[in-house]
Amino acid sequence: MDKSEHVWAVVLAAGDGRRLRRFTTTRTGLTIPKQFCSLDRGPSLLQEALQRAAAVAAAERICAIVAAQHRRWWLAQLDGVPRQNIVVQPQNRGTANGVLLPLLTILERDPQARIIVMPSDHYLRDEARLARTLHYAATPSDRAGAEILLLGLEPQDADSELGYIVPRRNAGQVHHAVARFVEKPDTLQAQTLLKEGALWNSFILAADGLALLKLFERRVPEIVAGMRDVLGCAEHNAHEALAELYETLPDLDFSRCILQGQEQYLRVLPVPECGWSDLGTPQRVARTLHDLIRVERRASFASVGRRTLLSLAAQHRRLGGRAHADVR
Repeated sequence: MDKSEHVWAVVLAAGDGRRLRRFTTTRTGLTIPKQFCSLDRGPSLLQEALQRAAAVAAAERICAIVAAQHRRWWLAQLDGVPRQNIVVQPQNRGTANGVLLPLLTILERDPQARIIVMPSDHYLRDEARLARTLHYAATPSDRAGAEILLLGLEPQDADSELGYIVPRRNAGQVHHAVARFVEKPDTLQAQTLLKEGALWNSFILAADGLALLKLFERRVPEIVAGMRDVLGCAEHNAHEALAELYETLPDLDFSRCILQGQEQYLRVLPVPECGWSDLGTPQRVARTLHDLIRVERRASFASVGRRTLLSLAAQHRRLGGRAHADVR
């Protein structure tokens, strides 16, 4: 696939993975955030996300947003990412701030940037199918009138652990206006949403950088201004200034605090069935591992430096399902 010189990919990898803490805690009590673990003895979830990003963006335009306290894990796993493309947060302040900081960093370097944002805790059985959808979302001639595209997955069941996007479907249209968002409905409400044609919210989006920035400026202008000030500091002062700013930032969820209420600026692009799963909870991990067994995916050990990655599958077998008790 051709990769436009203005297409950037941002991999979100700064989360603490609290809901999977029992799965990601070793026998010695060390807790490793899930993005730095493997699903079943292969590459880490972060490494798989970087490979996913490489399908749509050139290596020099792939960025990762990480947290300073996770340095021991991301330093080796981001070895192939240009240093200037590793955006380090002093601490995790929610997904909204985790998107805004790399967004501003990229726009300073490329005001024409088309940005693909993707989490680092997904599993896909058919990577090629998602890659084709991402390529469409990133190509200007194919997405006329869609400055901000959310990728919505065709639901396989009424899952109450996921968020939903309700589109205003128009026959013959590839992407659709967004009617509303519904976060983690109960099972009955989820079943109703399926009948309405709702899509799972993948938290993958493709956006013209300046259009995405406008969403933030309408909702959190003071945070945008603060981050701009920090990025304008001399390099030797920027680290300290960013740490001071993050001490004052509220935890903000991107979907709830930025997207909801601004549906008129968004479009949703349905993704054909590709075996997608969010790995945010022990239940989702268990379902994904069941899927892996069913399709007989071959797994192999992968190491970073001298350390073999912690395997979520191995932890699931060791705990025998007891990690479910920690879900709140």
